[in-house]
Parts: sequence; structure tokens; C-alpha cells
Amino acid sequence: MDFEQSQPSELSSPSETDATLYRALKSGQTEALGMLYDRHAGLVYGIALKILTNPQEAEDLTQDIFLTLANKCSFDPARGSLRTFLGILTRSRSIDRVRSRQTSRESLRKWQTNHPPDLQTDSTLEHAFQTEQSQEVSAALAQLSADQQQILRMAYYDGLSQSEIAERLELPLGTVKTRARRGLMKLRQTLTNDAR
Repeated sequence: MDFEQSQPSELSSPSETDATLYRALKSGQTEALGMLYDRHAGLVYGIALKILTNPQEAEDLTQDIFLTLANKCSFDPARGSLRTFLGILTRSRSIDRVRSRQTSRESLRKWQTNHPPDLQTDSTLEHAFQTEQSQEVSAALAQLSADQQQILRMAYYDGLSQSEIAERLELPLGTVKTRARRGLMKLRQTLTNDAR
């Protein structure tokens, strides 16, 4: 993006403080976000990558952090520096993602332990159980947004990788990953609530 042409004169100085740029962003001067991103994206990405150990996830989180900064952020310049705030927010969100990943793995492990593949049961009962589960999953899928449904169906029913989905839908890979992750989280929440 070329911020040079659209920047008002009060934001054109590279010596503007983060607090000034943040206030400008909150007052509707969106070009301030680009300047803040240029200053702090390296820090945010570095922290995210160190904790998540996955470059694509770190990029996704970096994007999310700056979207949060632009939309619904609780940063108060009077209480400290933006750099410190972004560092703490990134660390916290990264740890949340790692915990979520671990929880998903544990749930899958427990399910696999309780449902061994070599378990021989009456095929009629097994078929009925699978049909019921399939109906529950279909009902839960119907509660997702159309974009999330499309991506999850392509991934799980068509067997496509996220890169292939991004290519077919002509979307950035990060967008596909974010929609898939949010869809799966909502799907898991819906299925967990239905099971209670």
C-alpha cells in the first residue's frame, strides 16, 4: 500500500508517537494503521512465531492482532506503550492458540482411545450410530456461515488441502485457514453443547 499519497500532514512525520497514531486511527484515519503495522509487525510476528512455531499461523495471528487494534482494542496510551501492549496481547493470543491446539489433540486422542478401530459390533447398530452422528454433524454444519461451510466441506468431504481450497476459491491461504479454524471451533462448540 502507498500511504504517502493519502496521509494527512499531521501523520506524515515518521517521528509521530504511537499514541498519536493510535488516536488518529481511532478517529477514523485508517492510514495510521499502516504506519503502526510497519513499526510493530516485526515484533508481533516474532513473538507469535516463537510461541506457535508455524510461520503461517504466526502470519495469521499478526493479521488478527492488527485487525483487533483497528476495530475493538482496549489499548490506553496513558497506561503504557503500544509496543508493550502489542507484545502482551500477541503472547496471550499465541498461548491461547497453543492451548486450543492441545485441547483438540487431547479430545481426538480420547475419542480414539474410546473408539478403537478394531472394535467389532453389530453392523446394523454401527450403521445406525454413524447415521445419527452424520445427521448431528450436518445439523451443526448448517449453523456455520456459508463461507465456513464451503471450506469445511471441501476439506473434509472432498479431501482438499487448504492450499488447494485457496487456489480453487481464489482466496488468500490465510483467509482459508482462518475461516476453517473458526468454523471448526464453532462446530466443536455446537456438537459439545448438543451432547449435553
